[in-house]
Amino acid sequence: MRNVRNDFPLFSSPENAGLIYLDSAATAQRPACVTNAIRQFYAVHNANPLRGLYDLSVRATEWYESARHTVARFINAHEDAEIIFTRNASESLNLVAYSWGMANIAAGDEIVVSIMEHHSNILPWQMVAQANGAQLIWLECDRETGALPLDRVRAAITDRTKLVALTHVSNVLGVTNPVKAITDIAHSHGAVVVVDGAQSTPHIPVDVTAIDADFFAFSGHKLMGPTGIGVLYGKRSLLDAMPPFLRGGEMIEYVTRDSATWAALPAKFEAGTVNVGGAVGLAAAIDYLSELGMDTVAQHDDELTAQLMSGMHQTPHVHVIGSPNPAEHCGIVTFTIDDVHPHDIASILDSEHIAIRAGHHCAQPLGAYLGIAASARVSLYLYNTNDEVARFLAALKKIRTWMGLPD
Repeated sequence: MRNVRNDFPLFSSPENAGLIYLDSAATAQRPACVTNAIRQFYAVHNANPLRGLYDLSVRATEWYESARHTVARFINAHEDAEIIFTRNASESLNLVAYSWGMANIAAGDEIVVSIMEHHSNILPWQMVAQANGAQLIWLECDRETGALPLDRVRAAITDRTKLVALTHVSNVLGVTNPVKAITDIAHSHGAVVVVDGAQSTPHIPVDVTAIDADFFAFSGHKLMGPTGIGVLYGKRSLLDAMPPFLRGGEMIEYVTRDSATWAALPAKFEAGTVNVGGAVGLAAAIDYLSELGMDTVAQHDDELTAQLMSGMHQTPHVHVIGSPNPAEHCGIVTFTIDDVHPHDIASILDSEHIAIRAGHHCAQPLGAYLGIAASARVSLYLYNTNDEVARFLAALKKIRTWMGLPD
């Protein structure tokens, strides 16, 4: 893992000399193999795929469908057709809301949403509930550890529950939720489960078949792929029954003046000219992660998180949000400092060339539940080092002094 950093051009560029990048939960950096794959496609293989009968278009189609196969293999989908390319996880979740939720959730039904969801896995379900007369039921976590107790899950999910929206790994607490156990409970009541995997997919092995998710969404840019490409996995039986989300382009089978029939999966949900370059870049990132091994990535994240949290616990006035156990943070550590606003924390650290995130992290219901309007967040990834963590901790200890506050 020590040599991994050399694969990332951003860290060797003069413009970023001395940069410590600790905001990978927002977006990850890209290894050279990703940008090279995108460049290779556009330089040598670029054409509009799925439409042309000439060799160049056929090659473009092959690159695109090969990327789909790479994604399917990475998350262990049953078949390539269950992989829908979108722009990002947010679009994937909205696709489920509009195409499945609007057609299947009615007045009197309940939608169970965990309190720790990113806004992208809240707002679509608020929309469905308001439009169709359903009710949102909030699944609250333990305030101290961030864990979702299964007794609360069993109490929240009933025969009235039509859908459960759940993050795999919280982008604030870092906690990994027991998605398989929750999915089993939901399915026993006939409910569908949609999992936001934006934070889990880059860091831990994901097996959508094993967790039995009905839908699973993630973004390419958080696992070192390009921006503008995302994935929705859905079980074929559900996707086949759903109407298209967007219309036009190659998502049709036949169009008349009055009607249309839809193409088979996955084309039915991929309207217009598709983002082949993005899919190619995402596949290159997945190949890179697969070569390293996701267990190796997870172990590296856990080791750095243990070093980070040990230092933070020894620093006066610093409070880690969530579990005290580093192994339950998946490389994400959110914190506050007494009498220092999180935006000031981030600005001071930026002056030391340390990049972290500050704010509500697109999880305002969680912040309100915990009584924390804003916080600072460190998120680690495979290119971070022990030395970077040590430098961060050294700067962290000085923040109150720099703000004119007593140690």
